[in-house]
Amino acid sequence: MVSRRLKWLAAPYILWMGVFVVSPLVIVTFFAFTARDGGFGLDNFLQLRAFAPVFARSFYLAFLATAVCLLLGYPFAYALSRESARVQGAALLLVMLPMWMNFLLRTYAWMNILENNGLINRFLGNFGIGPLQLINTQGAVVLGMVYNYLPFMILPVFTVIQKIHASLIEAAQDLGGNARVVFARVVFPLSLPGVLSGITMVFVPSASTFIISKLLGGGKVLLLGDLIEMQFLGNAYNLHLGSAISIVMMLLVVLCMTVMNRFGDRGDVIYV
Repeated sequence: MVSRRLKWLAAPYILWMGVFVVSPLVIVTFFAFTARDGGFGLDNFLQLRAFAPVFARSFYLAFLATAVCLLLGYPFAYALSRESARVQGAALLLVMLPMWMNFLLRTYAWMNILENNGLINRFLGNFGIGPLQLINTQGAVVLGMVYNYLPFMILPVFTVIQKIHASLIEAAQDLGGNARVVFARVVFPLSLPGVLSGITMVFVPSASTFIISKLLGGGKVLLLGDLIEMQFLGNAYNLHLGSAISIVMMLLVVLCMTVMNRFGDRGDVIYV
């Protein structure tokens, strides 16, 4: 009886999800399958073939940014897990400190650093180099993604590695495993759930971002987020096409997440 009564405590959450999550999805789906004259059909989805390069570019840059975050974040998280609690607290504070600043302001800061008369080009100019074309490039967009989303890779990986029971590492060492073998056969397999969580948390916003590509790409690097914004707020203003793009992008992201979660279900992390 008590458990049934406690279930009613979830009513506000269910109502919130219904109003702000389910309802918008239903509306977007309705627009995606309707034309401007109100007729139902797949015409909006058939037009997406013209935007195949934008889809490919978006997922390619998102994959590239995710790979860079993994290559930078995993070694940092692993090294940090071996440090004392005091060092871990200070390092995690530094990792999260940029996140206390507004996302837009952080991206604007990189514009000032990368532009033709920015800090980097002015420094290189002292040696007679440049100015180099750093901004309005795909590299600048990837840099913005890595800078903004790297903490989302470090934190889950660090949390999982830190909770791996020390006795497992000691047992592997007692059986003759050196540092490389212990890492390859014990630490890394057990840290995969954190890795997959970090990949998801970086890949999804990278694939759907639009402010980073707009500011650091200068409109020259068109991504899915920019394309959707153009349909809802730009001169094109086609809610039906924009909804179709949103639905397809969401399905592709869910498909990627499902594939990654399938790999994560193969093993369990042993916690303290």
